[in-house]
Amino acid sequence: MGERRPAAQAGSARFDAMGRMTEAEWREFAMGGTRTGKLAVTRADGRPHVTPIWFALDGDDVVFTTHESGVKAKALRRDPRATLCVDDQAPPYSYVMIEGEATLSDDLAEVRHWATVLGGRYMGEDRAEEYGRRNGGPGEFLVRLRAGKVIAFKDVAG
Repeated sequence: MGERRPAAQAGSARFDAMGRMTEAEWREFAMGGTRTGKLAVTRADGRPHVTPIWFALDGDDVVFTTHESGVKAKALRRDPRATLCVDDQAPPYSYVMIEGEATLSDDLAEVRHWATVLGGRYMGEDRAEEYGRRNGGPGEFLVRLRAGKVIAFKDVAG
């Protein structure tokens, strides 16, 4: 096992070298380009489950779709707490972590609308409708993760 380093703490040189993002900065970072989010939920037996997702921001909510039979939907119906991490994997590294509680909706018009928005963001506007039709039908949920706590840093490498 490698050497363990203490987590960065306020007042430490490592922590102070990183820059906290403002709300406007983290929102722009999260919605910039086609970065995926990594969603963490807890399985019924307590094991963590982390999955990359396509997402968008809608006010204070992170929105994404998931199928009713998937681990994400099952976990969130049982325990709505979740965390989403969006990161830049290139130096100097940045990340946003959003913790909150999720609600699930099976309103087909809402699911279809957001599936189309996500299709446009991640596949291009020319394929948005195709994605909306494919992933906005019966059995799909729209998930809204309400941002309760946001931790966002830029220039993590210093």
